[in-house]
Amino acid sequence: MIRPLRQFLVCVFAPPAILVLAVSLFTILPQVAARAGDTGMGTVAGTVINSSGKPVPGARVTLQGADGTAPQTTQTNTHGRFFFPELDHGYYDVRAYSNGAWSGWKHNVEVKTGKQTEVELRIIPPKKPAE
Repeated sequence: MIRPLRQFLVCVFAPPAILVLAVSLFTILPQVAARAGDTGMGTVAGTVINSSGKPVPGARVTLQGADGTAPQTTQTNTHGRFFFPELDHGYYDVRAYSNGAWSGWKHNVEVKTGKQTEVELRIIPPKKPAE
């Protein structure tokens, strides 16, 4: 008597339970997988150019939080390119320096999760004193 009752209960209650489990897994797992690749990080990359529009290799580029915190520096490559990888989502200020000349600040450069933000910095030569 117990065996047929158990078979009946398994037949009646197991399919809905399995269905609920399967639906739950198919709705939850894609969300978990998508978030596994979402690190909350982005990149600032760009080019430093001179007043003639030519790339500036070896320029020092400084990036800091928009509130002036956590400055970082890097150097441009032979093509005047620079990269700041793995930055937290947020706003940053960026500028460059080369041979006694600075670029202006690029303020509030937004870093978005999983994205690369491009910036162009133009080095402005210092003005010569009037004679």
